[in-house]
Amino acid sequence: MTIKKIVEEVETCPAQGLLKLLSGKWKPEIFRLAVDAPLRFNHLLRQIPGASKQSLSVALRELEEVGLLEKVVVKQKPLHIEHCLTERGQSLIPVFKQLEGLG
Repeated sequence: MTIKKIVEEVETCPAQGLLKLLSGKWKPEIFRLAVDAPLRFNHLLRQIPGASKQSLSVALRELEEVGLLEKVVVKQKPLHIEHCLTERGQSLIPVFKQLEGLG
């Protein structure tokens, strides 16, 4: 099942939809790191032990597809790409902070 199908399904509970959006091996960790600062791909590879380039690429693309992250081309030398939280992604920060407090 693709992420788009998950988003399009009618959920019985709003939290269920959110959990499905963020389900995946690296998505919660990527989201947590994006709360602190914009992310660069190689920085993510160093920050998330055991992550492969392919798995991170897929997770980033899926987070972009559901509107939680956006890809921004930074036109400084050297030219690079950063992944930042969208407004929708920023609206989830309080939920994550609350979940972190439960642990």
